[in-house]
Amino acid sequence: MASKPPTLTKEACPSTRARVCFHCRRRVAVMPPMKWEGVDEKVAKMVSEANLDQAPERRRIREVFKDVQLGIDHCLFKAQYTGVKTEELYRVNSRGLEIFSKSWFPESSPMKALVCFCHGYGDTCTFFFEGIAKKLASSGYGVFAMDYPGFGLSDGLHGYIPSLDSLVDDVVEHFTKIKENPEYQGLPSFLFGQSMGGAVALKVHFKQPNAWNGAVLVAPMCKMAEDVVPSWPVQQILICIAKILPKGKLVPQKDLAEMAFKDLKKREQTSYNVIAYKDKPRLRTALELLRTTQELEHRLEEVSLPLLILHGEADIVTDPSVSKALYEKASSKDKKLCLYKDAYHSLLEGESDETIFRILDDIVSWLDEHSIKTVSSQPLPL
Repeated sequence: MASKPPTLTKEACPSTRARVCFHCRRRVAVMPPMKWEGVDEKVAKMVSEANLDQAPERRRIREVFKDVQLGIDHCLFKAQYTGVKTEELYRVNSRGLEIFSKSWFPESSPMKALVCFCHGYGDTCTFFFEGIAKKLASSGYGVFAMDYPGFGLSDGLHGYIPSLDSLVDDVVEHFTKIKENPEYQGLPSFLFGQSMGGAVALKVHFKQPNAWNGAVLVAPMCKMAEDVVPSWPVQQILICIAKILPKGKLVPQKDLAEMAFKDLKKREQTSYNVIAYKDKPRLRTALELLRTTQELEHRLEEVSLPLLILHGEADIVTDPSVSKALYEKASSKDKKLCLYKDAYHSLLEGESDETIFRILDDIVSWLDEHSIKTVSSQPLPL
């Protein structure tokens, strides 16, 4: 029988902390292959045992599982949208990282505006967002998304954010190149951020305060709910350990899918997002997220662009009270807050079909209104 790892205490010396972390890091749980309905056992075993730390393996597993995902019984996958074309691209950025991006366009109708999407923690733009993007593209919008370094199909250690400011720089670089395309000159452009992506979108706005015609923020991570934040003593321990093992997966975390998805069937379908990061947060990543929320809480007054904020009142992942504070404190003269009674964190993926499509309609209506307001204006400076 394996011995129990030593208990980590506040008094543990740095060398003890290092031994504790190293011991925990090397423990490997032998798990049975994940069961997916209609998936061959051989494929299930291969996917379950894959090491997704690096992008090449994540890309291989995505190709293996792509057709399976298309058959999921979820409204975002089942909805039929005609006249939408898609494009996938890999491009090496200025930091030498190969970044995956995907775009969705209206096939024949004129494009109303650009919508640039920032995904949430652990996620990718190739799963649930596919259905959201197709809805927007079928409504006349060019939708552009990228996987952050370390997430989805982009280069980088899976789930690792050494600096969220550097990640934001990568996002700014990527979307700036898109907006420089001569075909898109004169079109309004909007940020669209979900959860952590809401925080990313706000930090993009801070770097480019005059470059965007508005932002749609869905359950933005301006503050994490108390239920998912480690206690202050634990935070201090983690800060010390992160200096030794920044990539260590040691941050305690509850089941995010259970906390974020209200609909049980939809919650179970998150298992089909096989390249999502679902392990314990890496130490440096967790500290970067916490630092970012603390920063944003003190910068809400600096938000000046038109805003649509959407949040579930029963969200226990990101704090809806801070979305209310963002609405009240933002210097934006054009802002709207939509709160959804009894809704959880994953508003566009984990609620009832009726609620999901109602919220998508709310988003399209807001984009339509704000695209019309600015469609004849000169392009904003980048």
